[in-house]
Amino acid sequence: MNDENFLREGERLDDLMRSGRKIIQDPREFCFSMDAVLIAHFPHFKKNSRVIDLGTGTGVIPLLIADNVREICAVELNSRAVDLARRNVELNGLTEKISVMEGDYRRHREIFKAETFDAAIANPPYTPLKNGEANKIFGIARARHEFTATLEDVVTAARYVLKFHGAFYMIHLASRLCEIVDALHRRQMEMKRLRMIHPKPNRDANLIMLEAVVGANAGNLKILPPLIVHNEDGSYTEEIFKIYNE
Repeated sequence: MNDENFLREGERLDDLMRSGRKIIQDPREFCFSMDAVLIAHFPHFKKNSRVIDLGTGTGVIPLLIADNVREICAVELNSRAVDLARRNVELNGLTEKISVMEGDYRRHREIFKAETFDAAIANPPYTPLKNGEANKIFGIARARHEFTATLEDVVTAARYVLKFHGAFYMIHLASRLCEIVDALHRRQMEMKRLRMIHPKPNRDANLIMLEAVVGANAGNLKILPPLIVHNEDGSYTEEIFKIYNE
């Protein structure tokens, strides 16, 4: 089937520049950001891993990590995003490796068996809602705010589905690092790798990527060299180009 036959009105087809894969996106609603690409390149997966993507959106992270793992369960609450994710899996011939589940991972006890995945990955909503904000935020911006899932929700779900010594990978706001460490610790997960993301040289970090392990001892945290996104002139750094063109 021609790739264009997978498209519907208003959608576009983008090249993921990885293993010849493409992704259907709807610019009116769902387009993945650089955050998803960065966290997809951060994990150290074992080839036989069963991985769960908590809040997959249109399925970009599973498409990017599919070559590195045995099986991926991609969970998404939004039915429109689920439709796009399923078509993206089919478009790329990955239906035997990636399954897309429509569901709310906050109800993890109802839809998953406990401790059945080797790794979990998430690019969750970042920003807590303040009083009165809910009715002022529309469209794509809603995906960045904690309307449907909080930091506590995603960490709780990850712990429930992960095996002992399973790994949790997440990208989040650097300003919430203390909250993240506390949430992980209360659920028997300890951070083992951490990388700060800076928008430009000599600018404060705005994002972090982390790996936490279930049942690990506290300490021995490996803090990786910072990832700089843009040069001073606004162009992408060499490392960002390398990530996008692997």
